[in-house]
Amino acid sequence: MTTKGELMGDTVLSLGLHPSAVDFSRYPQVTEEMLTARIAAGEAALREAGFDIVPCQIPADLEEAEKKVRECVAARPVQVVMIGAGLRMAEEHTLLFERLVNLLNQLVPGIVFCFNTSPETTIDALRRWARPSH
Repeated sequence: MTTKGELMGDTVLSLGLHPSAVDFSRYPQVTEEMLTARIAAGEAALREAGFDIVPCQIPADLEEAEKKVRECVAARPVQVVMIGAGLRMAEEHTLLFERLVNLLNQLVPGIVFCFNTSPETTIDALRRWARPSH
């Protein structure tokens, strides 16, 4: 897509569990405050690297999570979604992950999926599939 002769970057939905929805007993070395700070630092690094992101932190509740994703997607058109490891890798969130993947396919046909392993690997995941804005 071009505007005034310039290549436009992709808008990325940065989707993950809200830190308050994470079971930290599985990760005793991490606290909610630490994860919140890591997510904020990751988002700042993404913006600095030129990525246009729409943050979307969701609760673990299926209905509320779906509602939040719909709100985030309705707020701005997105072409790429980066789904965080906490949502994908915790067995108890398999149904939530599956439901949101199917919802995103429905809401944004052709959406591109990216996956990280931590907030610090998000830039690498996006560089594989998304175009930065600058």
